[in-house]
Amino acid sequence: MDAQGRGRAENIDPADQWVLNPNTGEYELRLSPSAPQSAVPGPRRSGSGRGGGAARGRAAAPDRQSSSPDKATDAEVPSPRRRRGVPAQEPAANRRGRRPVKKKSKAKKILLWTGGIMAFVLVGTAGAAYLYLEHLNDNITSVSDDGASTGGFSKDKAINLLVIGTDKRTGSGNEGYGDANSVGHADTTILLHVSKDRTNATALSIPRDLIVNIPDCQTEQADGSTKVIKGSDNVRFNTSLGQDERTPSCTVRTVTALTGIQADNFMVADFNAVKTLTTAVGGVEVCLAKDIDDEDSHLKLSKGTHTIEGEKALAFVRTRHSVGFGGDLSRIALQQQFLSALMRKLKSNDTLTSPTKMIKLAEAGTKALTVDSQLDSIDKLKDLGLELGKLNVKNLTFTTVPVVDNPAEKVKATVVVNKSTAPTVFQMIKDDVSFTEVKQQAAASKNAAAAAAAARLKGTQSAASAVRVQVMNGGAPAGSAQETLNWLQNDEGVTKSENAGNAPAVLSRTTLEYAPDQADQARKLAAVMGLPGTALKPGKSVENSQGLPTMTLTLGKDFKGAGVSLTTPTAVPDTVQKSTADKVECAK
Repeated sequence: MDAQGRGRAENIDPADQWVLNPNTGEYELRLSPSAPQSAVPGPRRSGSGRGGGAARGRAAAPDRQSSSPDKATDAEVPSPRRRRGVPAQEPAANRRGRRPVKKKSKAKKILLWTGGIMAFVLVGTAGAAYLYLEHLNDNITSVSDDGASTGGFSKDKAINLLVIGTDKRTGSGNEGYGDANSVGHADTTILLHVSKDRTNATALSIPRDLIVNIPDCQTEQADGSTKVIKGSDNVRFNTSLGQDERTPSCTVRTVTALTGIQADNFMVADFNAVKTLTTAVGGVEVCLAKDIDDEDSHLKLSKGTHTIEGEKALAFVRTRHSVGFGGDLSRIALQQQFLSALMRKLKSNDTLTSPTKMIKLAEAGTKALTVDSQLDSIDKLKDLGLELGKLNVKNLTFTTVPVVDNPAEKVKATVVVNKSTAPTVFQMIKDDVSFTEVKQQAAASKNAAAAAAAARLKGTQSAASAVRVQVMNGGAPAGSAQETLNWLQNDEGVTKSENAGNAPAVLSRTTLEYAPDQADQARKLAAVMGLPGTALKPGKSVENSQGLPTMTLTLGKDFKGAGVSLTTPTAVPDTVQKSTADKVECAK
């Protein structure tokens, strides 16, 4: 687009140029023949975006050097598309025309956009122009994942996406929020786990004031070299980003060290993202159980429901002194309520069927987010969005890392992990266990297999002193067999046990094989070690060093250490607070 063409089109909303074609059910670009150029944004020129203009100049109109509107041709405006084989004109009277497009089918066509994800991300396209896709690609900012992630999500596996909200005060749209020179922190961090079957998801908030150990972080520098940023012990989680030149990959590594869960991808959003995305969807409806007047966040709202966007939406998610106990944990609960409302708005027909909102969301999403190097294109974001778009909000659970006040502090300012409940939450996410009841709808065959495995644990148990077992290492860390043997004999009274060395094959999961007449011994050992019913394998016994029949315990790759249960938790502890995105809650 030449300079004069841009000047004439700058006041035209691109969404207004897209019209639903009733014959195809798709949105198409429609301009009058006198229009000199497409109102859809084209690629950025050299110096104004990634890759420059030269690489994408091939997509420009043939006579782009012309500045005269008289030289603009109809070839510059994409003609309305129609299905192959459909006549260009309407069928003649009394002749049978094409079968009308069904409403359901049209609705599916309308949904040719990339799905949304909570916490500041919706990326979409209105479905057509190459130039517009290139424009959106130019909007995207990406940084290296520095090897901290798995290398990117997969369509046939569970997805772990780390969404980081930074309180960075620099950059356009972020002015006027306190320290103007702040490089920011990991102020709001959510680990989004999407189940393998896409039926459910868990959004785990990580408190910014949680005391953690930040590992050393290898980062890629602008010149292509690498630099190891030294880690820190017993520091606030939010210092995993920005401080000491730490990049988002350092936050990813910190989350992995904390939870045992490695993110597939990450996204980073600043203050501006909240403003632009809420404005793009036409506001988000929130509910307050009381009046709020917070001098720090500048939020002033009365009790009841309100639709907020822009600056007011940002003030809402930053508020903490006027809700709950006035701390960061109260603010997290407020943010989760806001994100639930945002998800409901994104999934509503009001948003999905509006080309104006979809284009605004595409612009806002691609401009507001910084993504890892595995998500650096519209195609990759689209694929991720389509996976996330399969979710039903009733099966999206928000929860927070279980914590307790830091016992080392007299004046309580930070928190530490609750060791009695947090491991269960982490393990459920790792094992892809739903926090809702959706997975109870599994196939009957799977239910039957689970019931059979559970039945192996039911019945009488022998005394620990009567259990005879040989321990083998079948994929566990070196020394695990001897470690387990020592624990069984010294701590659990299983004295008739011995180390049988390495197993003939590597196993992914720990197994206990036993003869039918050893079932009571197997049940006792399973109870001692926390073995699930699926680990018990009825079979045959072997002889131990005394020539007596004995069971065989083979430690697989899933072995976590002597005394650590291998039974996957199936329910969230009652003390862990959680909510689902379909529920409307009022901030207190």
